[in-house]
Amino acid sequence: MVSEIVFGTDGWRGLIDKEINKGSVGKVAQAFAIYLKTRPKNSNDLKVAVAYDGRQYSKQFAILFARILSGNSITTFLADKTSTTPALSFYVKENGLNAGVMITASHNPAEYNGVKFKDSYGGPFFTEETLEIEKLIGKELVQADDDKVYQVDIRSPYYMQLERLVNFQLIKEAGLNILIDSMGGSGQQVIETILRKYEIPAKTIFKIAEFDFSGRIAEPIEKNLLPLKEELLKNHYSFGIATDGDADRVGIMMGNGDWLSAQETILLLTDFLINKKKVKGHLVKTSSVTDKLKFLFENEERKVFDVQVGFKYICEKMIQEDIAFGCEESGGYGYKGHMPERDGILSGLLFIEMLARSGYTKLSDYVYSKRNEFGLIHYSRIDFEYKNDDRLSILPFLVEKEIIELENYTIKDKQHFYSSRGDINGLKLRFIGDTKWLLLRCSETEPLFRIYAEGESDAEVERFLQFGKKLLEKDI
Repeated sequence: MVSEIVFGTDGWRGLIDKEINKGSVGKVAQAFAIYLKTRPKNSNDLKVAVAYDGRQYSKQFAILFARILSGNSITTFLADKTSTTPALSFYVKENGLNAGVMITASHNPAEYNGVKFKDSYGGPFFTEETLEIEKLIGKELVQADDDKVYQVDIRSPYYMQLERLVNFQLIKEAGLNILIDSMGGSGQQVIETILRKYEIPAKTIFKIAEFDFSGRIAEPIEKNLLPLKEELLKNHYSFGIATDGDADRVGIMMGNGDWLSAQETILLLTDFLINKKKVKGHLVKTSSVTDKLKFLFENEERKVFDVQVGFKYICEKMIQEDIAFGCEESGGYGYKGHMPERDGILSGLLFIEMLARSGYTKLSDYVYSKRNEFGLIHYSRIDFEYKNDDRLSILPFLVEKEIIELENYTIKDKQHFYSSRGDINGLKLRFIGDTKWLLLRCSETEPLFRIYAEGESDAEVERFLQFGKKLLEKDI
């Protein structure tokens, strides 16, 4: 029996066989086709690209999805090989298609699969549109045929775009040696291949896309990257790059095996784009990203926008404003002149160019120099279990409540955020100072809150986190 299909902040994901199977994929595909045919901005001659990662059944689900779109008289370009989400998104944007579909569960465990929807601009569908698709599930019988399905190479146009955006000649002359961990995901040997084309030394571990990601969770965070650390310590590499299951997120590890946090990765990329590549435009970040971006880069010409956690909110701002760089704490970054979409492959390559321009051959040396310039980032987050029935009402209550000050810290402003369902599920408190804040987020699916904080010392961060717990416990 098919479980209820509910879309999250980035498409739909579910357990293979139990939740995502041929029956449920067929229903989602039919609903998607109906929506595209009734959307006012679309023409009658609809064109959609469908791609897939290396997960179990991804290829079969992609073929099924393509056949159902075809059965609804929609011309469908089906990827002929395992592909990354950025390649699919760029193919949609570059070819002026109406939409794209990526079969993937991104960084989720191997027992999951899912579907991501991409709009004509190459980024995620807006919230209100995914909700409309959700409402159409099961409204019509599934129709399928092969008449309008065309198998295509979606990857080559994306590779050409990478060569336009990255200075590979500069990298070649810098004498770097790069290690890549594709984590058994669809990033495979993409980064290594393009580097070796320019005779830049590089090596990839876990380069083959595997159903089970070779026994790991394909999320490029420190606890999942022990194999990358071990390989870095064996040889002399400039640094290591890891990409997630569908290669739209990136993680960075220095050559000495030290993890570079996403917060610091964001700070370095922002500095590189603004001060070295001279990219013009504003910045947009999710509310959980360091406020050092505001302190260091905001001025009369350049704004720094805070948005709800989730890349689609960054995408919306990138479409509305002239944005140079969009970033989220989970390692997803989007770039002006490319598309309003996460791209782990491009992010890794730009990090290589950043180091090449610096004059250093070791990322660790460059990072230490930048820490002297920018100072350290003091940040942490915790998950706070909360099983009481009033979980979803707490943040709306706190938004209206006059919150008592924390010890000697004065709250200078409050900012709240809405979920995809229109409920308040995020509250950010900024304290007087340059980088002092507390963020409370309510999970819509799990009995917990996520509490984030940044301060000017680790002790200060801990005080903010404990203050957040007291607020949620109504102890203040």
